[in-house]
Amino acid sequence: MKIKIIPRPDDVHAVEYARKLGIKFQGDGQTVWFEQGNVLNESFHISPQTDADADIAVVIGGDGSVLHAVQSMHPQVPLVGINFGRVGFLADLEADEAYSFISQLRPETIETEARMRVQISVDGKLIGCALNEAVIVTERPAKMLQFSIIVDGIPVEEFRSDGLIISTPTGSTAYAMSAGGPIVDPKVRAFLLVPLAPFMLSSRPHLISSERNLAVQLDSDKPASLVIDGQYAGKLHNESLITVTESPEPALFINVNKNFFTKVDRKLRTL
Repeated sequence: MKIKIIPRPDDVHAVEYARKLGIKFQGDGQTVWFEQGNVLNESFHISPQTDADADIAVVIGGDGSVLHAVQSMHPQVPLVGINFGRVGFLADLEADEAYSFISQLRPETIETEARMRVQISVDGKLIGCALNEAVIVTERPAKMLQFSIIVDGIPVEEFRSDGLIISTPTGSTAYAMSAGGPIVDPKVRAFLLVPLAPFMLSSRPHLISSERNLAVQLDSDKPASLVIDGQYAGKLHNESLITVTESPEPALFINVNKNFFTKVDRKLRTL
């Protein structure tokens, strides 16, 4: 099996764990390399291969590390996360169980769960894809923005708020949950809109089928930024039109046989 290992680079414990894991996999006769630019490639005297060559990707870190890995992989590779973060909704394995599980995987029998990503375009230009969320947020504290929500070409809602979260079902347990949004089954294919600190109490989260045409227009001359999965994507201007579609390339998570709702219940009890 060909394994790409992606440790969180600024966590010495994650990097050391990755090194030990790489040694074990090599001892089993597996082909191993690390993310491009990682110093472990030099110590192992190996050259990174392309994502298309990998059977699986092993991500070591927290949810941010998983988001980074999904953003960087082309094409998407079946991945499994090993939790070195605080909560780790996207990292399904703990360090003490990871080797035992991964060493039993075979490329021909790997079961994956496709996680929907959203594709974000601004004024017709593709900006990027998000596994968790795209966030439109004011650049001036205490200054509200105004949004028009357009579904199938029809304006259906207006929000006045500090910002707007455009989330996937996977991202419903991230920023959207902190802002008062519902927890959504990741097998649902839908867009979740959650206003940040809305002016009107009647402005509630919306869950919209991904089969619909969704757009958000910024109706405000106040400066705003677009952030995709925690990474700055650019500034928006008055009448910027943000188009939201389902990405043709979902993230592929290896099934580790852990029930989503049981995991969420357990994780939330640690917060």
